[in-house]
Amino acid sequence: MTVTIYHNPACGTSRNTLAMIRASGEEPVVIEYLKTPPGRERLLELVTAMGITPRELLREKGTPYAELGLADPKWSDDELIDFMLAHPILINRPIVETPKGTKLCRPSEAVLPLLDNPVREFVKEDGEKVVSTPLT
Repeated sequence: MTVTIYHNPACGTSRNTLAMIRASGEEPVVIEYLKTPPGRERLLELVTAMGITPRELLREKGTPYAELGLADPKWSDDELIDFMLAHPILINRPIVETPKGTKLCRPSEAVLPLLDNPVREFVKEDGEKVVSTPLT
């Protein structure tokens, strides 16, 4: 199975998601999107694959979201994509792609349905225990 994660190593949710992927037995393709941001076409492909709007992919915390006035509904989807291309920190993370789908994995356990052999139990960095129940 090919797994790709758009990752920010400074983000706890992203680190937990990456750890869950690795605990499942997969070694993902790790794209540190702040160093290697996706281009317009790729970003649009990800948004489409996730079934969300560009606005739903915007990250507010720790970004120039407020100073750029991105809460204003006047911005079109294309303009929001332009902002994310100019400021990749605005792209929420982590985004995970597998043959089972593409998802913004917030919270980190949202990655579990995308994996062939998801972990049954996992302890996040903050000590929170994640217990997944297999689908029957």
